[in-house]
Amino acid sequence: MHNIPKKIASELNPNVSVDCVIFGFDLDQLTVLVIDRGEISAANGPRLALPGNLIYDNENLDQAANRVLEELTGLKDIYLEQVGAFGDPFRIHKESDREWLKSIRAQPDARVITVAYFSLVKISDYLPHASSFAKNAGWTPVNEISELAFDHFEILQAAKDKLKQKIKIQPIGFNLLPEKFTLSQLHRLYESILDKPLDKRNFRRKILKLNILSNLKEKQRGVPHKPSSLYEFNEEKYQELTQIGFDNFGF
Repeated sequence: MHNIPKKIASELNPNVSVDCVIFGFDLDQLTVLVIDRGEISAANGPRLALPGNLIYDNENLDQAANRVLEELTGLKDIYLEQVGAFGDPFRIHKESDREWLKSIRAQPDARVITVAYFSLVKISDYLPHASSFAKNAGWTPVNEISELAFDHFEILQAAKDKLKQKIKIQPIGFNLLPEKFTLSQLHRLYESILDKPLDKRNFRRKILKLNILSNLKEKQRGVPHKPSSLYEFNEEKYQELTQIGFDNFGF
């Protein structure tokens, strides 16, 4: 990932932006980081949006994504991967979005093509805080979102589809879990990402058979139920699997 330039040119490109889909997991639901645009004048317009903004002319896309994310939410130094480009000529068709843009952009009617990114982070490692035109920033369960500004709901769905595809060939879900986790938490994570119930016994049998978990011989503490065993992801065992060409982590 390229470093953010220390000095940013003053000229924003009015036709290219970046938007970031940052996924988290609260040990029960898949969540996404959204910003609140605050009061908007058009009635019934969506206030929530993905963190995003125009790029500067001297930035590459990766630099812009990192800068925008840090400016709007305070998150920095996180892994970002491109989802794709979104360039529908009618991306900005909602009246509430058009009116809001007039308050923050010099060329609010310019056609904008956006490049979307997604990332997986441990919620406990980051404390989002809003700045710039974001009035608030926080985690919202993905399945509770039915509308976002612009075409951000479409971008969110595309990012989630990519996450579903990747989790079937790579154990990337561990990026959303604490370092130590239970099998129940891992099971719930996969159910949240795949949007379907998974038989608990079959899930545990398959994940343990992969031999990519290390049993820490520790139990949960301070829980109101029988404490469960704690595990951690074994990177060394995973690398051994990739070396022999194994690429099926789907359930």
